[in-house]
Parts: sequence; structure tokens; C-alpha cells
Amino acid sequence: MIDDMVRTPSAVRDAERHTAHNYHPLPVVISSAEGAWLTDVDGRRYLDCLAGYSALNFGHRHPRLIEAAHAQLDRLTLTSRAFVHDRFADFCRELAALCGKDLVLPMNTGAEAVETGIKVARKWGYQVKGVTPGRANIVVAEGNFHGRTTTIVSFSTDEDARADFGPYTPGFTVVPYGDLAALIEAIDENTVAVLLEPIQGEQGVVVPPAGYLPGVRRVCTERNVLFVADEIQSGLGRTGATFACEQEGVEPDMYLLGKALGGGIVPVSAVAANADVLGVLRPGQHGSTFGGNPLACAVATEVVRLLATGEFQRRSAELGERLHAGLRGLVGKGLVAVRGRGLWAGLDIDPALMSGREACERLMERGVLAKDTHGSTIRLAPPLVITEEEIDHAVAQLAAVLAG
Repeated sequence: MIDDMVRTPSAVRDAERHTAHNYHPLPVVISSAEGAWLTDVDGRRYLDCLAGYSALNFGHRHPRLIEAAHAQLDRLTLTSRAFVHDRFADFCRELAALCGKDLVLPMNTGAEAVETGIKVARKWGYQVKGVTPGRANIVVAEGNFHGRTTTIVSFSTDEDARADFGPYTPGFTVVPYGDLAALIEAIDENTVAVLLEPIQGEQGVVVPPAGYLPGVRRVCTERNVLFVADEIQSGLGRTGATFACEQEGVEPDMYLLGKALGGGIVPVSAVAANADVLGVLRPGQHGSTFGGNPLACAVATEVVRLLATGEFQRRSAELGERLHAGLRGLVGKGLVAVRGRGLWAGLDIDPALMSGREACERLMERGVLAKDTHGSTIRLAPPLVITEEEIDHAVAQLAAVLAG
């Protein structure tokens, strides 16, 4: 239990006193971290099974990433894109190679990457496909989560994210996720892109039916439509491959990347595509002051080099099998369903037992941190540096929570 904590209650109150309440965090106040473990202000340790929604794929304070950040801090942190800096070329070249694409456009946050992808797809549609000016549309999926900007929430089906933020941006057609026939029906002569998460994270780690992503790729090619894959959470090792699309034998026209790209140190996002797509942009048409800054490039280049070894993808695949085997053993014992791939899982708890929030609070009391979503569902996404023993520990704590 947590009755020995002294500083946590007042620290939680202090944190809430002068901030807008746009989050409902668990009542834990973290002060330090290493690898897959967090320590709070009262010295209690927790196993991190969220990893910053995949921003911490390489764990907290990975030595190579911290070393890269320290070295860059002593030299140069920001120039803006008004000048070229000496870390920019390596980052763009190596990330492009990892993605198998010609070009990279660096930004900061995942939402910025999505906004960039939308703008590029529209501009490509007008300049390359020949869509009627002002008529471009993008097909998206129900249950999507691509961010919370005004344009992105315009095509969200989550009322918490969408309600009271209108008027909404037009130009999007929403179809059921995993329904290829509905997607095909929605494409018309003004469709410039299909924007999808290959696995829907916020919705509860929902994996689409077999054949869905290959079908999307096929119809996009046939109809001259860009396939834009939001791999901000699913990419960069999380599912047991560099990209979740790879596991379906699919290559999109455009990757949207973020979260883990910053190594858990700085916000870094990027769009990767070939020159016939990203090449439509010209100076002054899109940008960001901090996008592609020296510190971000130094850290993100090291992230790309870690991924280039394949070690973290293998760890995710192998340890993911252990995680999912353990979780499947709890189906019928408090869990009603388990989904996911690699070190990423969505768990549906029997709502008669408890809500997802209650489950996460009880896990927290037992030293494991996870996150709920949509009622009785919780998500597990531990850092890829987690060990077999730590996975077994997390599963055992969940079993104890479900057993009451």
C-alpha cells in the first residue's frame, strides 16, 4: 500500500493548483527514472508499463541517448531552419534510409507530423493528381487518434476530444476501421489520401483484420491515392518490427513518425516520403522554428542508429510473445479480451469487476504503472529494454489485481 508516502499528496495538490485540468493523471509524482523503472518523490519504485505512450521505447535515460544529448548541449542547441547545422544531414539521410524513402521533413510533435502529412497530401493532390482546387478529401477511420489540433479533432470520433471545439475543418470522410469495402466506397475523384494507424493505439491497441492493410495499399495504388501511415505510436520497434506496416508486407507512401524518435529526451517528429510526394513543398509553405534543431537531430540520429541494429525490434517481438502468452492466460480470469502485437497490448477487463481506471490505480498500488482508455480497457506498452522477469512481474501484479 501507499500509506507510507509523505510528500505525494501535497505534491499532487501543488501540481493541480496552477494548471488547466486537461489530464487526469494517476496520483503518483515521479522524480527519477532508469531503464524500465521510475522512482517517486517518496522513494517508491514502479515498473513503467506505459513508456510515455511509446515515447520511451528505449527506456528512461538510455546511456547512448543521454551521451548524445550531453555532447550536443555543449556545442549547439538551436539555429532554426534559417541556417543549416552540422547534425541535420546525418539525421535526415539516416532516417530516410531506415524508412526506405527519399526525403524527410523534421518537426517536433506527433500532431505536427500529422498536420504536415495532411498539408502535403492536399498539395500533392492539387499539383500532381489534379484534384479540383479546394475539393481535396482524405479518408480516415473511426476510432482514430492522430492528435488534438483543431483540424485533427475535426475528424475524431471521440467526443471528449471533439465536443465544443467546432467549427470543424472539412475535407475528411470517416469510415469504420478495418472495413475495406467501406473505405473503397468512400474514395472518389477528389480523394488525395487514406490516413490510418496500422494499429489503433488510443482505441485500445486494435489490430485490423488480416488482409486489411494490404487491401488499403492495393486500392490506393489503383486509385492514385496516397497511403499515409500514422506510425507515431506503432512505429520504431514497438510491435516487433521497425514499422507495424512491415508486418503486413505493406509500404505506405508516407510515414508519420514521432514519440520514440526523440528518445524520451526531446520532442522529435518527422514525415518520410519519396521526392514525388514531399517534393511538392517549397520554401515558406511549411515549417517550424524548432523542427530539425541540432539537439533534436543529435538525439534522433542516435535513435535511428539503435534501430538500425535490429536489436530492439527483436526484443519487442520475442518479449512480446512472453507478454501476450501471460496475458492470454488471464482471459476468463478477469480479462475478457487481449489484443496487440509485440510489446503493446490492449486489455479489456470484465466491467463487472472494475473500470480501467480502477485497475490502473490498483496496479499503481502494487508498483506497476499503466494507462486506461475507453472505460474498462487498459494499455500496456513497456519500454523495449524490459526483461523477461519484469514482464512476468507485471503480469503477476495484474493477475493479483484481477483476483481482488
